[in-house]
Amino acid sequence: MDLNFKLSLVAAALMVSACSRPGPVANSAAEPEPGPTVAAAAAVIAAPKPPNLQTELTDERYRETSSPIGKFDFKNFTYELPRGWQNPDGTADIKLADGKAAPVKTFTDDKMGEDEKAVAKSQRRIGATLVAVKYFDVTGDGEDEAIVVLKVETGGSAIPQIVYVFTWRDGRPELLWPFRTGDRADGGLKDLRPANGDLVVELYGQDRFVLGQTETGKITGDLEQLCCPAYFTRSAYKWNGKSFLLQGKRLTFAVADPDAPPVENMGEKANAAAAKNDRKR
Repeated sequence: MDLNFKLSLVAAALMVSACSRPGPVANSAAEPEPGPTVAAAAAVIAAPKPPNLQTELTDERYRETSSPIGKFDFKNFTYELPRGWQNPDGTADIKLADGKAAPVKTFTDDKMGEDEKAVAKSQRRIGATLVAVKYFDVTGDGEDEAIVVLKVETGGSAIPQIVYVFTWRDGRPELLWPFRTGDRADGGLKDLRPANGDLVVELYGQDRFVLGQTETGKITGDLEQLCCPAYFTRSAYKWNGKSFLLQGKRLTFAVADPDAPPVENMGEKANAAAAKNDRKR
């Protein structure tokens, strides 16, 4: 065989071998590594959504009644504001139109005189949205009352609410009890329902209940994320012909295990324990 021909065959074989080998591995430094931004985005996607705290308030229970109050239009009505929510000018009502009232905001700055600031502040108003109207008898007269829930619109993410208990008298609703609740885990409204002729109120938080027209404050050690309550308190109120009075014990349940035995009147126990610890110091 001709020498030149042999050399040609060898060269061709070397070329084929070179082409069949895996190519060089790309420099890892040239490829972007998952950085903090990617990791943060993945964490956001994986993070659980906050629970819907309005589920029981907006369900279909107690939505209908044969009582005349069931035909009244609570979406277009003027409501009395409970203590703590009155307007800056001293007026104490809010008028809904189609279930809503937009908040009125006014701004002040250092260039304004004191009188001008006072006028601007007096014009401010909270807003409100109708959340639900429930019907059941809580006065023992055999006729359903209307329990109306409004969400206070503050312009932020807070969810304070106002509850109104109306009876039907002389062809119109008559207010028996207005009260306000807190914001989500901080005494926010969980549920309203009848039981044994009483009005049962459930508020998020440890030993949170209604006193007069407002929810009570936090007890010692009640620390939790605002979005995600760990506890709720059940309390019951009976109509005595003039007002609703707290009945029995206040029961604090764990949200994660509501069937577990509740803690009774937790506030007294927690505050007594805190006082005992203070005396030891």
